[in-house]
Amino acid sequence: MGGSNGHIFAADLAASGVDHELLNVAAPTRRSLAVVEHGTGRTTVINERGDALSPREWESLRSRISLLLDRGVSVLVASGSLPYDADEDFYPWCVREATRRGIPSIIDTSGPALLAAARAGATVLKPNHHELADVTGEKTLGGGAAKLLAAGARHIYASAGEDGLFHFSADRPGHWETARLATPLVGNPTGAGDSAVAAIAMGLHAGEDHASVILPRAAAWSASAVLMPTAGQLHPSHLEILTNLILSSATSL
Repeated sequence: MGGSNGHIFAADLAASGVDHELLNVAAPTRRSLAVVEHGTGRTTVINERGDALSPREWESLRSRISLLLDRGVSVLVASGSLPYDADEDFYPWCVREATRRGIPSIIDTSGPALLAAARAGATVLKPNHHELADVTGEKTLGGGAAKLLAAGARHIYASAGEDGLFHFSADRPGHWETARLATPLVGNPTGAGDSAVAAIAMGLHAGEDHASVILPRAAAWSASAVLMPTAGQLHPSHLEILTNLILSSATSL
């Protein structure tokens, strides 16, 4: 965290009650702004780009992560776009450090960093359908997921808007499961993907089954986050949403 935005971020974390550790850096914490049109349901998200970190700050971050992983952590989540001029090996390093300790890793990013994390053997990758197509050049979710699984990832959770959340596994090539709502929800999608990642992390922590437990919960949490005016909360109806999901599976020929 850095600058005045970083102080706001730190205050929000403290107020939330979430246990946390922050690393102070010179660059200001970036912001994401969401403009929601209540009449049409359309949302415009404006993401600032993160400023570069110094080599010393990158080294401090790596050291802090290593210390945290040695405290008995059960799941590592590394998410977000990388700042300008970032260390391209950072996300692969996170995966390798987690794997070395027997800890599952979830990487939620885009672009070359997503492919690099797959090649490092990430347990879970969480792209949306646009990010998946951009990094693999494939037009279909199945084709894109197959490339990332072949590169070394174990599981792919790909969100596809109204079509729901898809799960692909290296254990079952060409097979996938989906969870979706019968009717799309209208609201603010900011944080919906992060809510899905939180559900996946909880499932890995508990050792739950991907298809029957983790996938439906991730889809329900993601959908319920859309109903909240700001990111970071689940709508009280998330358990009801879970029971109303349409679950299906398919295998390509």
